[in-house]
Amino acid sequence: MALAKNKQVKKVVLAYSGGLDTSAIIPWLKENYDGCEVIAFCADVGQGEEELAGIEAKAIASGASECHVVDLKEAFVNDYIYPIVKTGAVYEGQYLLGTSMARPVIAKAHVEVARKVGADALCHGCTGKGNDQVRFEACFAALAPELTVIAPWREWDMVSREDLLDYLAERDIPCSASLTKIYSRDANAWHISHEGGELEDPWCQPSKEVWTMTVDPLDAPNTPDYVTLSFEQGVLTQVDGKALSPFQALMYLNDKAGAHGVGRIDIVENRLVGMKSRGCYETPGGTVLMAAYKGLESLILDKESLKFRESIGLEFSHVIYDGRWFTPLAKAQLAAAQSLAENVTGDVVVQLYKGQATVTQRQSPNSLYSEAFATFGEDDVYDQKHAEGFIRLYSLSSRIAALSKQAKVEK
Repeated sequence: MALAKNKQVKKVVLAYSGGLDTSAIIPWLKENYDGCEVIAFCADVGQGEEELAGIEAKAIASGASECHVVDLKEAFVNDYIYPIVKTGAVYEGQYLLGTSMARPVIAKAHVEVARKVGADALCHGCTGKGNDQVRFEACFAALAPELTVIAPWREWDMVSREDLLDYLAERDIPCSASLTKIYSRDANAWHISHEGGELEDPWCQPSKEVWTMTVDPLDAPNTPDYVTLSFEQGVLTQVDGKALSPFQALMYLNDKAGAHGVGRIDIVENRLVGMKSRGCYETPGGTVLMAAYKGLESLILDKESLKFRESIGLEFSHVIYDGRWFTPLAKAQLAAAQSLAENVTGDVVVQLYKGQATVTQRQSPNSLYSEAFATFGEDDVYDQKHAEGFIRLYSLSSRIAALSKQAKVEK
């Protein structure tokens, strides 16, 4: 992957959202790369029809020669979200990686469009302060090292929304963006993120205007709702008894959980580039899916297997956050998680109430739970006297250390 160090670019494919940044990038590319042809690429990862409305016309009006809108919704959920759920990855204990996990599927489609149209360069609108520039370019390096990568925010001298709006106005290019926009948001089927505005002050409580995907838990129904999830070898196959496609299942969970205020977090996280950032995230369906999966795992995985899976989750949360999906390390961790998921089959009931998703019932044909062994009542399968020998062996090293210490004192 070559970074743009000269102007010898004839055809570039831009990751286009229709927003202010990418609307300005199209004419900027044509002016600064010797009139190169700009082709817009838009990834539909479930951000919503309103975000995609009229996007092809916008791209053409901004100067693109064509616009490719690629439907990635089912691939995103089936090929990326489901495998990540199997790892149990949660970044820094809270973040369900909604922005991070969408980047590999977008980058892969971006490269495919570039090769289809015969482009010699890729372009993205990520800023030089964020994580996404690393995520996209790491994927490009793994998938298309021969293509030049252009990152306008690292090249141009524009530094604000005002600059971008003035740039478009000077060229009579229409744009629906304005200076009244407060928050920077990123949405997909899994979540929506919110940054900027009052959130830049970690002492400032988020206003009600921040949240868009979930009901305020204080305003949520006073009666709990329940949802049943069925899994086969770690893959969600039915929700409330209905066989749904991966994307449809997630949309169903988003609607049910969002109505009860499930899935809100407000965190300060460590960015890959070294700074901290404060963000609010809404992941309603994902919160339910993760809770259900881990609830089922608790029945099925033995202590050491679960401990290993937890270690995979911790490490993989950094792998996906840091943009290393297309690496041997990620492949190995995903394979390990898939191996452990082979027995994760069964049903889970999750209660939705006032912002909480709580597992209340679980069953599996592969369950290791035995009521005969676990009961506090009388049983015929466990002789409690046997525990004494186990404890003496289990604590043997501590006993030896203590006896040795006592002998030294007495001496």
